[in-house]
Amino acid sequence: MELRFPVILDGATGTQLQKRGFDGSCCAEKWTLEHPEAILEIQRSYVEAGSNILYTPTFGANRVKLESRGLFNKVEEYNLKLAALSREAADGKAWVAGDIAPTGLFVYPLGDTRFEELVEIYTEQAAALEKAGVDLFVIETMMTMAEARAAVLAVKSVSKKPVFVSFTCDENGRTLGGTDICAALVVMEGMGVDAFGLNCSAGPEEMLGHIKRLQKISSLPLIAKANAGMPQLVEGDTVYDCPPDKFASYIPELVKAGVKLFGGCCGTESAHIAAIREALQNLPMADISPENRDMLPCATEKQAFFLDPGVELGEAVLCSDELEDDLADALEEDDELISIAIEDIRELDNFADCQYMISKPLCLVCEDVEILEQALRLYQGRALYEGSLSDEELLPLVEKYGLII
Repeated sequence: MELRFPVILDGATGTQLQKRGFDGSCCAEKWTLEHPEAILEIQRSYVEAGSNILYTPTFGANRVKLESRGLFNKVEEYNLKLAALSREAADGKAWVAGDIAPTGLFVYPLGDTRFEELVEIYTEQAAALEKAGVDLFVIETMMTMAEARAAVLAVKSVSKKPVFVSFTCDENGRTLGGTDICAALVVMEGMGVDAFGLNCSAGPEEMLGHIKRLQKISSLPLIAKANAGMPQLVEGDTVYDCPPDKFASYIPELVKAGVKLFGGCCGTESAHIAAIREALQNLPMADISPENRDMLPCATEKQAFFLDPGVELGEAVLCSDELEDDLADALEEDDELISIAIEDIRELDNFADCQYMISKPLCLVCEDVEILEQALRLYQGRALYEGSLSDEELLPLVEKYGLII
């Protein structure tokens, strides 16, 4: 598929299903399959209003979410059937994006889940969506770097189709997991996603400020898929305070801020999509021109950094059983980055346990490509590399994990 900007995404699914009888007492995906006319009506209205891409109603169709509702061994079946409904609604007039969303699991040591387990969960859903014939993938409403990275690795292991990623953040531009959205962008960009942005969070006014921050560093087309303002309870009903005309009034500023993919999240409806389409008429798209293009973009799990290519490395910390203490001491030094040397595969457990301590850009020192890849899978940031491995050995890691040589 060839994207031509601007691209208009769809609007809300969950709040629109609620208007048609879904009360949250059962699994949304199960309810949708039992009431296919609801999602067909919703998505057909978005296509008619101007949407170029429909998201499959598979937000919670991963193993974790389905099993929490007592639905076992349903991942492939549900994703195939739900994607087919979106394909029917699109009727050849819009692309269909396989929608992947949070599991709610936290990776060790912040939770009980291992990163590879998370990758496996997402691979199962991604494979089903690929089998369903989706045109692209959307990884949305991400709240932690680990889930976003696992989902991207999963999708890319089963498909060569475009991948969009959008995070949700608070008023400070941080996710539930404490990741700054700029760090998320740096990591996702390194992993080769095709577009990056924000969804849900709040209304377009609040989202605009965060998008402007992203524009300064982004080499990717940006996504803005805001809520219809903030929900309010009026006479027992949930009402959003940003009607279509007000919502669309922010489109010109979002365009100037580098947004090329526009849509709506909670509370939006087809009228919001139609208003976006009208507002985009004859608006020229802004050029992608990050301010820091000559710097090295790296990130910890929480924060983005841009280093001078001539940055000097300090003495590497050994990934021994004393890593926690040695790392704490090294982080107190004035060096711009921290170097960790990993020599043996058994040292990866130490690295996994201590990686969340890292608050400076990380340089991995390693002479074994298999160990290096395992470290890159574990590290929830974007790392630099120092060592004697060949470009031929390193290139796949650059493309897959955004490794900086």
